[in-house]
Amino acid sequence: MSYCYYCHQAYSETWSWALFLGLANFPLLCQTCAGKLQLIKGDICRMCGRLFSLFPEQYRQGDFCNDCIRWEQDEEWKGILQQNRSLYVYNDFLKEVIAKLKYRGDAEVMKAFHSVARSSFKSIYKNAVLVPIPLSDERHYERGFNQAELLALGLGRPVELLLKRTVHEEKQSKKTRRERMERKGNPFEVMNPSNIVKENIVLIDDVYTTGSTLRSAAKVLLDTGAKTVSSLTLGR
Repeated sequence: MSYCYYCHQAYSETWSWALFLGLANFPLLCQTCAGKLQLIKGDICRMCGRLFSLFPEQYRQGDFCNDCIRWEQDEEWKGILQQNRSLYVYNDFLKEVIAKLKYRGDAEVMKAFHSVARSSFKSIYKNAVLVPIPLSDERHYERGFNQAELLALGLGRPVELLLKRTVHEEKQSKKTRRERMERKGNPFEVMNPSNIVKENIVLIDDVYTTGSTLRSAAKVLLDTGAKTVSSLTLGR
């Protein structure tokens, strides 16, 4: 008998969703909770990993969504982020999970995603340096942990804390889409620049929303000498 890392209800480990989620050896979510998650698989945007089936056909052009095409048409951001891949659709249930993690301090729930993240992303990050998106010092003190770092630590490879936030911003969840994309200045700086020269970097974060945070981090890493920058997130 095990206990679900989200709802804390007891459950048997011999249910079929475990195989579907890649958690067959030691599932950490009950069948009810796991069934509310939607894995991203199938036809996705080649750049950001967005699931095409979730929005009308006119919002894509070939293998790219319109959002990524707009990013690539901007000379400042063209070619900055090589690709993003995400585990799950950012649906209402995943929003609840991440809110419990970030705002109610339940850091243990991130462990429920480590196994499926390792199996899903192994080919992407196996030769890369893992760099979690940092919180500001104020936010880290308030929360007690960095959720992106918790996800990165479960991927089974060394994690490098190479980025620092130089600006304490209002929470992203309180900003509109336009406000996120019109961020002025770069809120990140690189710590120990010599550690990233000619390296392939994979940024780790909880959610890809507009892509502005990940692209800002990618830009400062490339400007400091990184070879390529991609990203992995829990939700998209």
